[in-house]
Amino acid sequence: MARRTKEDAQKTREQLLDAAETVFHRKGVSKTSLNDIAEEAGLTRGALYWHFKNKHDVFEAMLERMDLPLEILHQAIAAPEQEDPLGEMRKFLYYLMSEIANDPKRRRVYEIVLQKCELSEENASLAERHRQGFVTASERMSRILNNAIHRQQLPADLDVERAVLFLHVQITGLIYMWLLRQGDFDFETEGRRVIDTYFCILHRGFGEKNDG
Repeated sequence: MARRTKEDAQKTREQLLDAAETVFHRKGVSKTSLNDIAEEAGLTRGALYWHFKNKHDVFEAMLERMDLPLEILHQAIAAPEQEDPLGEMRKFLYYLMSEIANDPKRRRVYEIVLQKCELSEENASLAERHRQGFVTASERMSRILNNAIHRQQLPADLDVERAVLFLHVQITGLIYMWLLRQGDFDFETEGRRVIDTYFCILHRGFGEKNDG
C-alpha cells in the first residue's frame, strides 16, 4: 500500500509538471497562476501545494526534470580521469543537438525559458537560477578543456575562459534563432556544423592568451 501511495504521488507530481509546461508555454510564466496549473492538470490547488511551495518551485522542478539526464552525462565527461575529454564532449554536444531537435518536450521547455520567461522583478529568482546554471555549466566545461590541455589534446596556451564563453554564445544563439524562426532549418544538422567548427577552432588555438 505504501509503495502504491508513493507511485500515485509521483504520478500526480508528473501530471502537475506536464500541466505547468503546457500553461507556461501558452501564457508565459508571469501570467500563469497556480490555479491555471491545477485546472490544466484536472486537480485541486491543494494537490498542487502538496508537491510545490509556489509557482517558481514548479518552474524549477520542470527544469530539473528535463536537465537531470544531461547533468549526469556532464559529470561523467568532466571527471579528471576521463581519458578522452574532447571526444566525449563532442559526443555529448551531438547528443544535446539531437535531443533538442527531436524531443518536443525539451523544445517546449527551451521555448519557455528563452521566450516565455519574462525578466521581471517577480521572476528575479528564476533569473538567478539561469545565472547559476550558466556558472555551473561554465565550470564543468572549463574542467573538460583543462583536462584536454593536460592530455595534450589542445594547445597549452588556450584561453579556456574565452573558449567556454564562445561555446555558450554559439549553442545558445543557435537555439534562440531556431526557435525564433519557428524551426525553419534543420537544427540537428546545423548544430553539428557549429560544433565541428568550434572544435576546429579549438585545435587551431582559438583564444590564445597572448593574442593581445
